[in-house]
Amino acid sequence: MDSFFNTTDNPSNWTNATAPNGTDIIWNQFVQPAWRIVLWAIAYSTIVIVSVVGNIVVIWIIVAHKRMRTVTNYFLVNLAFAEASMSAFNTVINFAYGVHNEWYFGLVYCRFHNFFPIAAVFASIYSMTAIALDRYMAIIHPLQQRMSSTETKVIVGVIWVLALCLAFPQYYYSNTAELPGRIICYINWPEYTGWDFKKMYYVCVTILIYFLPLLLNAKRKVVKMMIVVVCTFATCWLPYHVYFLLYEFFPHLFEEPFIQQVYLAVMWLAMSSTMYNPIIYCCLNDRFRAGFKQAFHWCPCVPNGSYEGLELKSTRYLQTQTSVYKASRMETTVSTVLHHREEEAEVGGQRGGTSPPACPSTSPPTARPPTASPRPCPRAPASTPATTWPES
Repeated sequence: MDSFFNTTDNPSNWTNATAPNGTDIIWNQFVQPAWRIVLWAIAYSTIVIVSVVGNIVVIWIIVAHKRMRTVTNYFLVNLAFAEASMSAFNTVINFAYGVHNEWYFGLVYCRFHNFFPIAAVFASIYSMTAIALDRYMAIIHPLQQRMSSTETKVIVGVIWVLALCLAFPQYYYSNTAELPGRIICYINWPEYTGWDFKKMYYVCVTILIYFLPLLLNAKRKVVKMMIVVVCTFATCWLPYHVYFLLYEFFPHLFEEPFIQQVYLAVMWLAMSSTMYNPIIYCCLNDRFRAGFKQAFHWCPCVPNGSYEGLELKSTRYLQTQTSVYKASRMETTVSTVLHHREEEAEVGGQRGGTSPPACPSTSPPTARPPTASPRPCPRAPASTPATTWPES
């Protein structure tokens, strides 16, 4: 994740001038007024607070409640962890570096700052892709065995390994440099004759973490919540990818003073993608809504909600299960009665072959003579006269 003007080749946001006494003056032409910095600081701080708190609550809802530990929700935990981490470790740093393009955090954090966001974004988007594939298989092949907990954890591990490998060049080539009056964090990309490694890397990253997963998700029939999540992610990150692709192909456009405000706006929109998912879960899922009400029950603006919505199945599921249970019991009762009649008919047939099947009675049993035949059942009227069974 290259930051704004983070190369030493053309530090265009610093201008040289000559004072009347012949002294060279160097100043940063992108220094902003204090009121504008305060507004941007509030905007970026909002992202961090909402994202970190919301995603931690999502993780708690899933991990702390047994009925929430499903295959889909394991991927949601991975998604929430990636988004909370990126918001906590990179959002404020991006803002601080983007305000004046001056790095205050040392070489180690410079490498981490360029490395981790790529890995986190990769893990986020491929967690969404895994959820879409899981939902697709559940809908198209409902009888096929679902992934186990172990298989899900293995897939999450593979996602992170691939994410770290994809982001490793950003870590390896990151460095800091001291310019007149400031220190910058930049990526010192290698130069090869015949091909541009930096340009190829950014094109590949854009395809792998944006266009390819978005294309996969567009071809899957997924639940409404995941459609909203993916569309929100795509909307937030599209200007960011367009911005840096334009920078690679048209660098002269980024030498104007207004480009700093464009960068801060684009970066804010991209970073804001980390705070929308908890809101989407709360709005579109009953269990997550119950979990958020439980987590924020102390807040006066949160209405009292039933915690049973999180621990138990949904109301529709309970009604369906109750109907199935009643139907099953009725079926069992009818089968038992019919089976009882057949057994008594067999006994009657063995005794004389002409005795009718006995009727089930709710009255207490009375003593019968050993030779007495069972009491006959009343028969429904038919179009032809029914045979009258003799009284026992």
